[in-house]
Amino acid sequence: MPLDAQVTSHLRDIIDKACADQKHGIPGTTVVVVGKDGNELLAHSAGKRGAGSKDDMTLDNIFWMASCTKMLTGLACMQLVEQGVLALDDGEQTERLCPELKSLKVLGEDGSFEEKKRAITLRMLLSHTAGFGYTFFNERLRQWSLPVGADEFSGRIEDMKMPLLFQPGEGWQYGLGIDWAGIALERATGMTLNAYLQKNVFQPLGIKDMSMIPGHDMRRRLAYMNSRSPDGTLRARDHPLRAPLVVDPDNEAEVARVFNSGGAGMFAKPQEYCKVLAVLLNDGTCPRTGSKLLRKETVDEMFSNQISKFPNYGRQGIPAAKPDLTNPIPELYPVSGDPPQGWGLTFMLSNGGATGRSKGTGHWAGLPNLWWWADREKGVAGIVCTQILPFADAEVLGLWVGVEAEIYKALESSK
Repeated sequence: MPLDAQVTSHLRDIIDKACADQKHGIPGTTVVVVGKDGNELLAHSAGKRGAGSKDDMTLDNIFWMASCTKMLTGLACMQLVEQGVLALDDGEQTERLCPELKSLKVLGEDGSFEEKKRAITLRMLLSHTAGFGYTFFNERLRQWSLPVGADEFSGRIEDMKMPLLFQPGEGWQYGLGIDWAGIALERATGMTLNAYLQKNVFQPLGIKDMSMIPGHDMRRRLAYMNSRSPDGTLRARDHPLRAPLVVDPDNEAEVARVFNSGGAGMFAKPQEYCKVLAVLLNDGTCPRTGSKLLRKETVDEMFSNQISKFPNYGRQGIPAAKPDLTNPIPELYPVSGDPPQGWGLTFMLSNGGATGRSKGTGHWAGLPNLWWWADREKGVAGIVCTQILPFADAEVLGLWVGVEAEIYKALESSK
């Protein structure tokens, strides 16, 4: 059911106020919330296209979705699991498709290496238990990468070839696993990940403004990337994921050279991303087109905890290994009472939260401070999109929590 006019006006005010201070607030944002019927409860843009820009942010602006891509890759992989093309627990299959995984070594705390003891499965890749990390979230991996360093957003597959941080299946670490899941998909289907998603996910939903290789029109609408200094001031900065934005999108040979990152490669209009979230709310079927992307039991599996033996994984914290990309994060998603938390197939299961979300809600984020959630029990999903680095920006976190809490309050009072 739609929100009443007073609630909608209040939510727009919250979003507008978050962007009122162009020096210290949020330069610009788009916030979209959808109900189970696929109709938008809220779609509002505020502020400017970027720090120092004179252009208003609009609903047509395109955002780098970064790790919000992971859910899309997981959905695509699970389509192939349903078809029997990929298997969740067949490490031999995964390493046959990705022979590079066979020779990976495990990087010890002291910088030494040990042999990998077991094969990496697709389930491990999708649940971050394979052993991969990110250099910007892990000091040990960052140290290993020096003196050259590593760039997970280079647009080159070579930068995906990093050592593991623990034996496969023996820990949880947020990292490159879903990029490798995307590579497995490409090799199993003979299609690029972007082409697969366009054909099997986006076209059935009527989505046009989502791509890993944005065309000229999407590029014209790209939101600017921003950086927040330690003193809180904002400035424009270069885009981290440049490769797909500088190749000629009409030149097939150039496009073919760009790595399709299953972990971070998508560009999108936020309203289009919410069409996919509505599919999750509806157990795999699009409420608007009737297209069935997944079976209900497959969506149930995506929302089931894959890491019950690591109930406190979210409290191990994330260091600012690259402070230009991330702030230190003491806890992924604090919940009162510190209940056991989980990870589904590509996203976090927070086990409740202060906003009013149900315990089975899935959510995750993108590095330049984008945050989505999908609550199947209460039939609501949404995303708050900005393009600010470093990650875990206090202003954006405040906006996300504020919007989500107001949405649940409105849903509760409308019963």
